[in-house]
Amino acid sequence: MMILFNEDLVSRDEATIDIEDRGYQFGDGVYEVIRIYHGVFFELEAHLDRLERSASEIKIAFPFSREDLKANLEKLIEKEPVQSGHVYMQLTRGVAPRNHPFPEKADPVFVAYTKEYEKEPSRAPGRAVFTDDIRWLRCDIKSLNLLGNVLAKQFANDQNVEEAIFHRGEWITEGSSTNVFIVKNKTLYTHPANHLILNGITRRVVLSIAKDLGVKVKEEAFTKQDLLDSDEVFISSTTQEVRPIVVVDGVRISDGKEGEITASLHAKFAGRLS
Repeated sequence: MMILFNEDLVSRDEATIDIEDRGYQFGDGVYEVIRIYHGVFFELEAHLDRLERSASEIKIAFPFSREDLKANLEKLIEKEPVQSGHVYMQLTRGVAPRNHPFPEKADPVFVAYTKEYEKEPSRAPGRAVFTDDIRWLRCDIKSLNLLGNVLAKQFANDQNVEEAIFHRGEWITEGSSTNVFIVKNKTLYTHPANHLILNGITRRVVLSIAKDLGVKVKEEAFTKQDLLDSDEVFISSTTQEVRPIVVVDGVRISDGKEGEITASLHAKFAGRLS
């Protein structure tokens, strides 16, 4: 398996991460996951914009230009071709003696690798549970600090459901690895893109499609009860695309089937991939 290590293509066995890499010791870094369809990156520029913004927000200087990164990613998928899968990218502040303040000198460390899916991620109607949003207050940064998300996803797994939906008090924010939407009276609602959620790339595409379809969109917070009383619930992410959620905390949403607007949004989304 070949990986992109900084600006070099090397075998996985050749790549080593120092024990004092700040990503390993502090989670001091950021990451991106870009979907690949038919061997082509999906929404590449938007993902790179977000990666660069996340790095800037935690004051990591990007170690190479956008054009060089794109060229290196193309070289990576030439060596490790993917028809349907993703590329994972991670940037850390680098290696330095362990100390909380930023080191005076450290060279950022960049790693990227591809993954081919053995089977397509499921779009079958899913189930979810509510869980307290215990994460930090900069969820807009796609950082390596994912322990809150991991605990939430494991909680969902322990309940034998597919997703955990975060809430702060009564207000829904997002899922453990997804954005959350509801439909009520033909209007689409999702939490505004502020510091409490990650502004998902698929989320942005979904909102654009909704407007193209003439669906009324409101980017405003809604409550747990609003979600349970809604006509449709669905989640979106790079890997799950648009997936209906039909049961939350054991409560069936509407008639317990994928809703009309959810289905229309996914059909239009899928049409962009062919």
